[in-house]
Amino acid sequence: MAEEQGPLDQPRPHAAKAIGFMVGSFVLRLFQFVLIVTLGLVGIATTIIWIGIPILIFTTSMVRGFGDVERRWVRATLNTELPAAERLPAEGNFLRRWRTRLVDPTTWRDLAYLMISFPLGILEFAVGLAAIILVPLAIWVVPWIGWTHGQLAMSLLGPNRAQRLEVKAQRLQASRARGVDAAEAERRRIERDLHDGAQQRLVAVAMSLGRAKTKLDNDPNAVRELINEAHVDAKLAVSELRDLARGIYPAVLGDRGLDAALSAQAAKSPIHVDVSVDCEPRPPAAVETTAYFIVGETLTNIAKHSGATEAGVKVWRTDDKVVVEITDNGHGGAEMRPGGGLAGLADRAATIDGVITVVSPVGGPTVIRADLPCQW
Repeated sequence: MAEEQGPLDQPRPHAAKAIGFMVGSFVLRLFQFVLIVTLGLVGIATTIIWIGIPILIFTTSMVRGFGDVERRWVRATLNTELPAAERLPAEGNFLRRWRTRLVDPTTWRDLAYLMISFPLGILEFAVGLAAIILVPLAIWVVPWIGWTHGQLAMSLLGPNRAQRLEVKAQRLQASRARGVDAAEAERRRIERDLHDGAQQRLVAVAMSLGRAKTKLDNDPNAVRELINEAHVDAKLAVSELRDLARGIYPAVLGDRGLDAALSAQAAKSPIHVDVSVDCEPRPPAAVETTAYFIVGETLTNIAKHSGATEAGVKVWRTDDKVVVEITDNGHGGAEMRPGGGLAGLADRAATIDGVITVVSPVGGPTVIRADLPCQW
């Protein structure tokens, strides 16, 4: 369910983990740099007498292994979702497999990262030691340095552009399928509500008027009662149709926008809800509708299941998306389960390629975030 994130969307690491990364990486970086440079130079210098070939083969394998170590280390400490490397398949004899590894762009990206990270690691090591003493530096500066290093690792150790586009295409295909399923479920709900509600009322109106027509000449009093019944059923049918239309697209949303619509939702909630909306310029109608129903369904779930006494709704717009964040002070433990309410929110967001993320540790608080793109 994760959307491909831009650099500014990546969360900053915790200060303590970032310091641990900066200080703990220095020895590893020094070892990697010295070993790779030494063996690489020796291998190149002795290639003419063939001794250098096995040395270079070993160095190539070592670079790839160190790259995988760095991926795991960055993933564990810098809060960077760095996927495992995707390498070219190596087949054939020993020398052919080595040639495949040499022409694999991932190998050279691993080497570039390892060479860059050593001089950078010297600076990070110094900052990490200073941050242990200077608390403000640790709190404010170190997480940003860790975030920057995470972006460097993502650019060199992460998937290349073709791989990212392939993953994005697969994600879009999956989200489209979920969106179709959600739209079909919505169609069935509307059909069911029409059949069980307004349609039955209108049938009753027709039957009452038909009976009144047969009694028009013989029993005026009965005609009056039947017309009254038809009138009541007609008003109920109009009310149910209005409620159904409101469930498809609320009038206040179309007329006054998200701020007024979400404030109206919050006013109906049995718990206190703070609402903050900053969505200028106004997003497309599909985005507004999705945000409206995500907030409404989430507030309903909070009131029913979370044990919260208050909640907050914050909506803001960036250049290309609307972010909806709903928090509560309940007991937490919310999870994305197939067929559950949160999965339903994810399906609704998927209809416009949006993504739902849930952070809900046991004991709370719970944060549900929707990232809804404004262009497709």
